[in-house]
Amino acid sequence: MKIALDGMGGDWAPANPVSGAIEALRRFPQIERLYLVGREADLKAELDKHGPVSPRVEIVPALQVVEMGDAAIDSVRRKKDSSISRAVDLVKRGDAQAVVSAGHTGAAVAASTVRLRTLPGVVRPGIATVMPTETNLFVLIDAGANIDAKPVHLGQYAIMGAAYSEHVLGYTNPSVGLMSIGTEEAKGNDLTREVFKLLSALPINFRGNVEGHDLFEHPVEVVVTDGFVGNVMLKTTESIAGAMLHWLKHELAQNPVRMFGAMLARGAFRAIRRKTNYEEYGGSPLLGVNGVCIIAHGASSPLAITNAIRVAAESISHDLNPHIVERIAAARELFGPAEEAAPQPQA
Repeated sequence: MKIALDGMGGDWAPANPVSGAIEALRRFPQIERLYLVGREADLKAELDKHGPVSPRVEIVPALQVVEMGDAAIDSVRRKKDSSISRAVDLVKRGDAQAVVSAGHTGAAVAASTVRLRTLPGVVRPGIATVMPTETNLFVLIDAGANIDAKPVHLGQYAIMGAAYSEHVLGYTNPSVGLMSIGTEEAKGNDLTREVFKLLSALPINFRGNVEGHDLFEHPVEVVVTDGFVGNVMLKTTESIAGAMLHWLKHELAQNPVRMFGAMLARGAFRAIRRKTNYEEYGGSPLLGVNGVCIIAHGASSPLAITNAIRVAAESISHDLNPHIVERIAAARELFGPAEEAAPQPQA
């Protein structure tokens, strides 16, 4: 398989993308070609720090970089020679099977949607983020691609999220919940009440509304929400996980008895750290586009980049898109008149 990596994307680019790419090639022999896309001199300088360059790496020059302050659609239109645009172009031409970027989320969504287009029947793509609980993993969709969502978008997110949960994560008939402020059907705003009716009619295992505490106490396999709420949820839970570990470390260091207990339990602490560390999950697939696009955290470490590339390789091998197209087509009549598919990334 062949994967394109946005070498200039992320807070610590190109150092972290290059380091992550080298480690990914070491771990995943099934990757026969990894395209590093970006400013050639910068990428070569980083590669030289790691010794002899693997013949499986190929630099694809791109002179421009999308900055975090750039507007998503405008950056794709004005910066046609940006690293993210060139990386997506490799997928469009068939030279690569997936693109990975830790850069500007909105630009990655826009470039993928404009250049690759959406799958037949899909109106808006959604970011599917995998999150851990004590008993399972659940898919949060949308995690930031579309903040001004309509009922049809969330209905399709439910279908795509369920397809990902089943075919990639391995859950049989995954349960789907709608994020709201109460479990009753009448709770929520106009959007969630309308979406509740739509999800109830779709051929999915819809369990009804879920609240914030349900995410980890009574988990479902797929949580559906708009990109605004989803992105806030994602960043809040990431922050809480990091803060809890920091607080725990501080408290355990207060006296020798606690420190001794911590030494005895350090295996458990490491397991929790791994389970709650976003670096272990790597990146989130943008579901609904005609290709594979993996969006990684802007602050991705080399480990996070390596795992984002792993997610891309797994997505390629599972060939999810035909399943999404089939399920969207089966529910077409429930979505009403066709809406023109156009990119509206906001994150």
